[in-house]
Amino acid sequence: MAKIENGRQSVDTRSIRTISSSHIDDESSLGSDSEINGFTSERQTDKYGFIGGAQQYSEESAQDVPTEVLRQREVKWLDMLSHWDKWMIKRFDKVRLRCQKGIPPALRGRAWLYLSGGKVKREQNQGKFQELDSQPGDPKWLDVIEKDLHRQFPFHEMFVARGGHGQQDLFRVLKAYTLYRPEEGYCQAQAPIAAVLLMHMPAEDAFWGLVQICEKYLPGYYSPGLEAIQLDGEILFALLRRVCPLAFRHLEKHKIDPILYMTEWFMCAFSRTLPWASVLRVWDMFLCDGVKIIFRVGLVLLKCMLGTREKLKTCQGQYETMELLRAIEPRYMQEGFLVREILEVPVTARDVEREHHSQLKRWKKKHGELNFKSPPRMHGARIIMLSDPPRRQDLQQNPTIVLEVPQPTPQLKKGKEEKKSKKKKSMKKSQPIDEIPNPYPLPGDPVPPPPSEPPAPPPTSSLMPETVPQTETLPPHHQQQQLAPPPDDLPPAKESPRKRSTQSLSSTEQDTYL
Repeated sequence: MAKIENGRQSVDTRSIRTISSSHIDDESSLGSDSEINGFTSERQTDKYGFIGGAQQYSEESAQDVPTEVLRQREVKWLDMLSHWDKWMIKRFDKVRLRCQKGIPPALRGRAWLYLSGGKVKREQNQGKFQELDSQPGDPKWLDVIEKDLHRQFPFHEMFVARGGHGQQDLFRVLKAYTLYRPEEGYCQAQAPIAAVLLMHMPAEDAFWGLVQICEKYLPGYYSPGLEAIQLDGEILFALLRRVCPLAFRHLEKHKIDPILYMTEWFMCAFSRTLPWASVLRVWDMFLCDGVKIIFRVGLVLLKCMLGTREKLKTCQGQYETMELLRAIEPRYMQEGFLVREILEVPVTARDVEREHHSQLKRWKKKHGELNFKSPPRMHGARIIMLSDPPRRQDLQQNPTIVLEVPQPTPQLKKGKEEKKSKKKKSMKKSQPIDEIPNPYPLPGDPVPPPPSEPPAPPPTSSLMPETVPQTETLPPHHQQQQLAPPPDDLPPAKESPRKRSTQSLSSTEQDTYL
C-alpha cells in the first residue's frame, strides 16, 4: 500500500528492487545516489534519508514532536546560537535542558558544531581543511578507507551509491584526519562518526567535528592499541556494580569481558546500534554533557537486558548472554523510553573521573604505563569552551546563502532625484489664500468693494420694511451665512425696546441667527 509521508509518496520496503547498471540510461535525470546505484524512484525514504535497514524510521521507535512546538524550539535555539558565549557561561543549565528535549532537526547540524567547539576550531584554522584536502595522503591509509566506505550506513541514500557524493565527502574527511593526526592514522570506528556528521553538515564542518570528538570527547579511542576503550570498559563494569548489581554479578560469573560487548557501542557512539531517532537524541546530549551520556546509555541497556532474574534464566552461559546483548529488544531502544532512563541514571562526570583514576592505577599495576598517552578528556561543551575561550568573531554565524541586490542604474538614479526635487519644489510653493468676507461684519469694518455686476435682489416678503438694504450676492456656500450690514440711520440696539418691534425676520436672516 502506498502512503504519503513527509510530502513524498512512499511504498512498502518490499517493493524496493535493484536493477542492472546496464539498464540505467546515461542521459537520465537520476537525482540521488540511491538512484544512481540502481534503486528505482519507487522507494520508501524516511524523513532521515534511510531507504531500508534496521535504523529506518518507524512510529514505534520514534517520538514525533508537534510542528508548533518545533517552531517555538527553533526560535529559542536561534537566539542561543546568536549569543552562544553568554548562554554557555551564564545559562548552561538551560542549554542542557534544551539538548535533553531534542535539538530541532533544522538546526541540529549548526548546534552540534557549536556544542563540540568545531565552529571555533574551524575559524581558528582557516584554510587548513582545504590544505589537507589538496594533499594526496598516505597510500597505506587510503586503501583501508576505500574498503570501508561502502560499509557505512549502506541503506542511507547519501551513502548507498559507490562513488556518490556522500562516499566522496566521507573519503575526504577521513583522509584529511590521517594527515592532521598522522600518529593516530585511521581507525574503522571513525567512519560511522564522520558519516553521522556528514548527514548534518558540509565536509569541512564534519572534519572539525570529528577532530573535536576524537580529541576532546573520546581521546585515545582511535589510537593504536585501543587502550583508552579498554580502560573505559573497566569503568563501565565498575559503574554497573552500583547501578545494577544483578547484571554485574551475572557478567562476572560468566567472565564476560566488557570489551566484548561495549566496543562498538562506545567507539561508534551507538550510531550503529540504536534506531536513528534515538541516535540523534543521544548525540544531542552527548555533545552537550560529554562521555557520561555514553556510559549512561550502556548502563541502561545492560540493566534492561540483564536486570531481572526472568531474563537471566534465558541466558545461562556466555554465548547466550552475548547473543542477548547483540539483539536488544526494540522497546528498550525506543526514543522516549531511552531518554527518560538515561536522565534517571545516577552517574555524573565526577563519578566517571573517579573511576577513571582508580582503574588507571589498576591498569598500571597489571600492564604498566600506557603506550599512547591521550590528552585529558573534556566532559561537555561548557568545559571545552572554557578551556579555549573563543573570540567574538569565531562565533559569528556566516550565512550560507548570500543574495546580491542589484544596484540601480544611473538613469534610474537621475529619475528618482528629479522626482524628489519636484516634490520639494511643490511643497515650497504655497498656494495663495482667497480672502473670504466676514459673514458677521462690525460697524467699524471697511465696506467691501461693490461687485462688477449688480447682483439680483433677493426676494423679500410683504412684511419687510423698505428701509432694509439689499444684500450682496455671494458664492453658494456663503449665501445663507451672509447678513446685510446694518444701516447708518438706525438707532443703537440698546435704545430700541424689544417690544416695539412688530416686524418679522426673513427666512435668510432667521437661519443666520439660528
